Amino acid sequence: MKRVPKPVFFIVALLIFAFSYTAIFGVAYYNGDNKKTVIKGINDIRWGIDISGGVNATFKPADGYDASARELKAARATIETRMVSSGITDYEMYDDSKNDRIIVRFPWKSDEKEYDAGKAIDEIAATAQLTFRPGMNYVDTTVDKNGKEVFKTPADANKSTAAAEARTDEETKQQEQEALTTKSTDTTLVLMDGSMVSDAQARYGQLKQGGTPEHYVELTLNDEGKERFAQITSTYTGDIVSIWMDDIMISYPKISGPITEGKAVISGDFTAASAASLANKIKAGALPFELETVTYGNISPTLGQNALLAMGWAAIIAFAIIAVLMIVFYRLPGFIAVISLLGQMALSVAAISRYFPIFSSFTMTLPGIAGLILSIGMGVDCNVITAERIKEELRGGRTLDGALEKGTKNSLAAIIDGNMTVVIVSIILLLVFGPSNILSFLFGASTTGTIYAFGYTLLVGVLSNFIMGVFFSRLMLRSIAGLKPFRKTWLYGGAKNGK
Repeated sequence: MKRVPKPVFFIVALLIFAFSYTAIFGVAYYNGDNKKTVIKGINDIRWGIDISGGVNATFKPADGYDASARELKAARATIETRMVSSGITDYEMYDDSKNDRIIVRFPWKSDEKEYDAGKAIDEIAATAQLTFRPGMNYVDTTVDKNGKEVFKTPADANKSTAAAEARTDEETKQQEQEALTTKSTDTTLVLMDGSMVSDAQARYGQLKQGGTPEHYVELTLNDEGKERFAQITSTYTGDIVSIWMDDIMISYPKISGPITEGKAVISGDFTAASAASLANKIKAGALPFELETVTYGNISPTLGQNALLAMGWAAIIAFAIIAVLMIVFYRLPGFIAVISLLGQMALSVAAISRYFPIFSSFTMTLPGIAGLILSIGMGVDCNVITAERIKEELRGGRTLDGALEKGTKNSLAAIIDGNMTVVIVSIILLLVFGPSNILSFLFGASTTGTIYAFGYTLLVGVLSNFIMGVFFSRLMLRSIAGLKPFRKTWLYGGAKNGK
């Protein structure tokens, strides 16, 4: 067996304990009365409607505008973009084209204190602003609930964001006019806005003679937009012009040549769904109407904080019982399994709370917590299989090193098979009940947040199990087996008088 350095066990164990503490409790400090969060923990998670309640709102086009079904769907796409950028996954949304209504339900923020429904609605229902900007420079990135990277906040490639914000309106307008004829990489400058786009449609067909049919987005510009776009495409031929919805970059096409006909095409690796989504977002930024709130109010939690507290205690008690049983039945491998299970639980929480800035925060519901607890069960199963295989090898007469080598090797296939089936089911749940909502016509959109949360946390938990339960637990086991006091075979399930 390939030996692992003896100190590795202590180093890995300490790192897991430190990581678990910060992931669960977070790290924050106070500057006067203001709390500054350095690392987010459980208290920073946004809880779902079932636990904390939320907001219910109905919107309609302002000023009596009669919106078409397609325009309503475009407005809905705008609100969904805002939900994703805010890390809200437990939401329900419906559009009623017969009555020109959009109905939205979403949970409160994690740090909400005022519970002002009107203020919460303003964050997602303000009129969207679509802009075309030079280059694709951005300040921040996050990840949406599909795992796709999202670029946020336009930036000046040559100056700090603060310097760009310090420009006066007159200076900005002057530089924006200059950018129409002189190439710029300053994404804070607006070349064109959504008012110059009269339509956006998802299409399918050949873009070149004899080419392969593909999905693409076709833009139709009004008279002002036609003239402006001709200027932009002439100046920025061969360069990227990014498209932004408020603070979010939704596309960054490269200009292939001057476009003077008033129609433009955005092509790339689109599917039917992604092309339709982009067309809706662009169309939403060019809507001829604003949304106004018809009715709104607070939603009481269906289960409440008591249910969360009960499930939290259930998880703690279950973890304690599992820890005792693992140590009693499997001794040293059981003790290491408990450490890896703690790390698995912490890694799962970190993937939800935005402990890692590259991942967006996630709305946690009670079914989501159930998914985490179920994944802990999968982690126990992983460690039990390994410990049992090591036991069998020791009882078959192998040396400690030989038993560890053979036992960990022979258990790997069974662990992968068992976990991969759960991974496949989790991915199916995410695809079916995620943003695509393929089966909403059968089960209704109200199932989206609940089932999506269960699938997401189950998947995160199982992947965490591979990291902690397979890699780190085996690393610690091989490391500690090199220490003389821990080379007695009975500590691994062998005979009591084994050396």
